[in-house]
Amino acid sequence: MRLRKSATKAAASAAAAALLCSAALTDAAATDAAPAISFTADPLSTWQTNGIVWSLAYAHGVVYAGGTFDSVRPPGAAPGRREVARRNFAAFDARTGALLPCAPQFTGGEGTVRALKVSPDGRVLYVGGSFSRVGGTGVASAVALDTAGCTLRRDFRPAVSATVRAIEATGDTVYLGGDFDLISGRSRHRVAALTPAGALLPFTADLDRPVRALSLVSARHQLFVGGDFDWVNGRQAHALATLDSATGATVRSYPGWIPDNSSVRTIAHDDTRFYLGGDGHGRGSYDGRMSGRLDDGALVWKDHCQGATQAVLIHRGVLYSGSHAHNCSWTPGGFPERHDRQHLLAQQPGTGEILHWFPDTNDGMGEPVGPRALTLAGDTLWVSGEFTEVNDHPQQSLTRFGAGPDTGAPEVPVLDVATTNPGQVTLRWQTSWDRDTASLSYRLYRDGRVVSRQRASSTFWNRPWLTYTDSVPAGTRHQYRIEVTDGTNTSPRSRALDVAVPAKPPTAAAGTP
Repeated sequence: MRLRKSATKAAASAAAAALLCSAALTDAAATDAAPAISFTADPLSTWQTNGIVWSLAYAHGVVYAGGTFDSVRPPGAAPGRREVARRNFAAFDARTGALLPCAPQFTGGEGTVRALKVSPDGRVLYVGGSFSRVGGTGVASAVALDTAGCTLRRDFRPAVSATVRAIEATGDTVYLGGDFDLISGRSRHRVAALTPAGALLPFTADLDRPVRALSLVSARHQLFVGGDFDWVNGRQAHALATLDSATGATVRSYPGWIPDNSSVRTIAHDDTRFYLGGDGHGRGSYDGRMSGRLDDGALVWKDHCQGATQAVLIHRGVLYSGSHAHNCSWTPGGFPERHDRQHLLAQQPGTGEILHWFPDTNDGMGEPVGPRALTLAGDTLWVSGEFTEVNDHPQQSLTRFGAGPDTGAPEVPVLDVATTNPGQVTLRWQTSWDRDTASLSYRLYRDGRVVSRQRASSTFWNRPWLTYTDSVPAGTRHQYRIEVTDGTNTSPRSRALDVAVPAKPPTAAAGTP
């Protein structure tokens, strides 16, 4: 949800959680190895905006960003410094991150771009939101750009009566979802299908409240629809439904999946399953991610993290998401309530288990919820939203993560003396943690020579203590330092810890009374 929820928000019962976990393991064999993460947790140098970026899209080496902003600025620049005008839309080189000259201005209406989608051939970028002009041309909340020249197309200009929040596209059909009830003067309630030339298609579905997410499974001729709605085509179908992609008829609804005080904000799919993210308000609401089977619509797994999920993306056997997750106690691999947030997650798509990949943002401005959109550009994951920090450093609304190499060393541990005795020193330290790697190796030095090597797993919520007892001559002095490595990057050695080893007490002389 948008506001932080109290720890009293009911996690699902242990029995329900166990049942869902069991179902997940049945669907995806428990022997499956954890999938490999495709991205490091180290952010790449990226331009920033001075407002929220709601949507991202990629085509032919260019990443497009749409949102509610009026300027962008280079990596590292503070707000108000070195700003370049961009009205709710910007384009960047996907490889270098450099700002590109493609800069149509989207203004009027509420002055915001909410949805971007590229045609399958990458030649057309469909843009939706709440705007009435693109440059000097009058439009109505949905347009198309030719990606080759970044020019406004003359054909796709439907008159949409209210905000467009989601777009899907095939070679011959463009689906719009949002708040509208009219398109080009004809009745279309919250979802519509058009030709690439902007003509309405017979597809007709009646939804009573806004649509916020669309995901088309072309091979099955099905359109997944998510949002705030309660009724679809005259029947109850809260927040999630599957429609026939040609007619708009209801194929399937999902009773009991989403509580009444929650909505679906994002949907994705692979060849066998679909995935969605929830956003709720109040006690008993739902904020996490869940998965279902495409063939029969059965629930596969459902995590119970709190913190509204705004974006999901499936890539090479891993489900990535943007949210402001907290209290994932009932989710395999999850973390307890700590009254902080983890805004980016990677999960095993067959079971929902949280994997060890923890780049992070803050909540940021606006509602605030942190990340809003994810898109893949080659081997780089782009993330946008309303955040103002990434991995605890200033970075506003845009960031990206590449395939490597991993360059972030774990934080150096703090070494301390637990006990000293004649001939013996026991040292202790709390384990460090790394955003990419759970298992870390610790090397302890005495007077410049390694005396101990230990390996331990740790996470940001579970950092166990380690100890080492060193045997040294009584009455001597030594310097100890420690370093930690993730196997690729090694921390600096800690500051020297000087230890005086107690001398043995004098032995009483023979015959002394």
